[in-house]
This record gives sequence, structure tokens and C-alpha cells, in this order.
Amino acid sequence: MRLTLARRWLTPASTIGELSIDSVFACFVLEDRYRPPHEKKVYGQTAIPSGLYRVAITQSPRFGRQLPLVCDVPGFEGVRIHSGNSAGDTEGCLLPGRKRFPDRVEESRLAFEALYMRLVDAESRREAISLEIVVVPS
Repeated sequence: MRLTLARRWLTPASTIGELSIDSVFACFVLEDRYRPPHEKKVYGQTAIPSGLYRVAITQSPRFGRQLPLVCDVPGFEGVRIHSGNSAGDTEGCLLPGRKRFPDRVEESRLAFEALYMRLVDAESRREAISLEIVVVPS
């Protein structure tokens, strides 16, 4: 399964992109603010670097449940996909939503559960899950 996150709406407070699964739109995703590649990642304030990552479903100590983990993020551990609505709800994690507004997403729990079920299904079939994060030029 190939997830692609196309970062499209960049503001000083957050980044919102469109997540597709095998080239089909699935939901919006909110992250911390985007930073150009030459800037250093700031924990809890900036989005993870663009790139290609493996995704695995693992137990989250913070949330006490199984959640998608974005693996091998340079310099960071514990980057998850979970529900939330604003940059205040993420510390570098990806927050899915069905609706987007400036600096926030809505219906996050619904978007997360739909995405999570698809990821669990892929993992149960032993299908590799990858996430490519790209910035779409404006």
C-alpha cells in the first residue's frame, strides 16, 4: 500500500495536505508548520522532512493503543498518525481529517478510523505500507 501526502497549504502555524492511498484521495492531513530542507527540525513546532517512509502499526505508549508509526524519521522517534484538529494537537505527528479549514482539520476521528482500518487490513495481508511526503509547488 502506498500512501502519498501532498503538502499543499502552508501557513506560519501549520501545514495541510491531501493524503491519497494508491493514488486515490483518502483525507486531509494536518501537521506542524512546514520548514524548508535547509532549516533544522524543531520538536513540536515543525513538520517532519519530506521523503519516503515505512509505516507500521505498533503499540503507542502515549496513547495506550495500536497506532500507525512513521518509521525512521531522521532524528525523531514516535511519529504517529492519530486524530486531532490543530497544530496544538500534534508534536510532529500527522492528523487526518475529513474537512479542512485554515490551520485545522475537522472530523478527525472519523477520518482516522477509516484510514486506520485500511492500514490494519493491509498489514494483516502482510502488505508493505509506505508513505511518501512531498511538497506541491504553489
